[in-house]
Amino acid sequence: MRNSLLIAAAMTAIALCPGMSNAKGCIKGAAVGAVVGHVAGRHAVAGAAAGCVIGHHEAKVKDQEAKQQAAAAQKPAGADSANTAPRQ
Repeated sequence: MRNSLLIAAAMTAIALCPGMSNAKGCIKGAAVGAVVGHVAGRHAVAGAAAGCVIGHHEAKVKDQEAKQQAAAAQKPAGADSANTAPRQ
């Protein structure tokens, strides 16, 4: 019980740190990983670490896809077809 409170306090402190604001997905992934690790047999800390890494990676991929879609949406519709017109 004491370890659980210590871990919860540490995670709360980390979540409130302003430097961690760039770690999108880490908190959610760590929470899920801790639960899975705990269910798997006293591996909550390892699960939290792995979940943080995976959650951060997934958030990064999602951000990159959103940027690509935004760039494609701003691209003029006829920009590609102007250079590929058939010659006679």
